[in-house]
Amino acid sequence: MEANDNIYTLLSSDELHSAEHLFPPVTDSSEITVVCDRDDFSASLIARAVEDADAHLLNMNVTSADVGLYRLAVDLRINHRDAGAVIRSLERYGLHVAHLLSGEDSITEYARQEINDFLAQLEI
Repeated sequence: MEANDNIYTLLSSDELHSAEHLFPPVTDSSEITVVCDRDDFSASLIARAVEDADAHLLNMNVTSADVGLYRLAVDLRINHRDAGAVIRSLERYGLHVAHLLSGEDSITEYARQEINDFLAQLEI
């Protein structure tokens, strides 16, 4: 790559705006969806709530999910597999947690799929 090349010229428009580019997979993390009023949205407040639980905010994206006329859905990724402390902190700050996919959940889902595949091979 030459010095004047940048990532935006290396990726197509579709790749640049894909969900995986905006929210790339990270091991040992949890994904949380928070819902709040549009007027109450504050990225710094959300970051503070996450950091108060001794976690790091890895990604934050406002989504186009339909959660009401004056409400926003915000997807977060934190660096903890157990998101319990972060969820409690977000709720203390007045934010509603609508969805959680923790690292432990994804391992459980992976194990469930592996078991189902194995049982299908055994034809049980």
